[in-house]
Amino acid sequence: MTVPVLTLVEFSTRRAPSPQAPLVVLGPGLGTSAASLWSAVAHRLEGDLRVVGWDLPGHGGSAPAGEPFGTAELAQAVLEAVDRYRTAAGLETGEPFYYAGTSLGGFVGLRLLLDAPHRLRAAVLVGTAAREGEPAVWTERAQLVAAAGTPTQVVGSAQRWFAPGFLERDPVTATELLHDLQDADRLSYARACEALAGSDTDGRLGTGDVPVLAVVGAHDVATPPGAVAELAAATGGRLVVVEGAGHLVPAERPQDVARLLDEHVRAHPMTSEGARA
Repeated sequence: MTVPVLTLVEFSTRRAPSPQAPLVVLGPGLGTSAASLWSAVAHRLEGDLRVVGWDLPGHGGSAPAGEPFGTAELAQAVLEAVDRYRTAAGLETGEPFYYAGTSLGGFVGLRLLLDAPHRLRAAVLVGTAAREGEPAVWTERAQLVAAAGTPTQVVGSAQRWFAPGFLERDPVTATELLHDLQDADRLSYARACEALAGSDTDGRLGTGDVPVLAVVGAHDVATPPGAVAELAAATGGRLVVVEGAGHLVPAERPQDVARLLDEHVRAHPMTSEGARA
């Protein structure tokens, strides 16, 4: 397995953040870009947070994956991307940050909880379960997309991603996300599916020093509320079910996710940049 190189996107918020502003890192779902999924949330956050997102290999601004990778390698790649960003900004590397991720991005958050908990101050996991589906299903999807491309996933993803009626209520947001999927590199998407097929944190999670908020849409069929409730219990976290949302809650209900993220960060402050309260 190889650690891929990921691209970070810095979001502008209502006020420019100070150099000492705590860092919030946002992770995407499979087939989406950080910009399409998280921009509406980031733009609602106050300027006392520095907000960045990362893109999966072959998605958004990240280069395609040249070699196979797993979720552990993605978690390491996030840490390396964050440290490159902090170095470029003239900030200390290796310091804790806040993390929020959706679906595969949330599963990478679970790997960070397991592999590098000292790097996280708090985590918000959206549409995330301890086990992301059956390995055989991911393997089959990987083979299909590698052979025929990501357009094969557009119809099914439109059904899985959104709550009933969202496509009609907000066709611009939905279309932008589905374009991300269609434009994703097919081999990188397939390798992400293979990473999910080989990953399972069920039974390995436990309550620790990192406060967890688990968020799920009431209409999420990919990671149903019951599965996310089990994750919340396993991590000692709090569960919030968002009405009127499906799997991609940050795009469907950005006002709710921004409020929950802001509250979670404020409830678990750092005494200074990089120091736990």
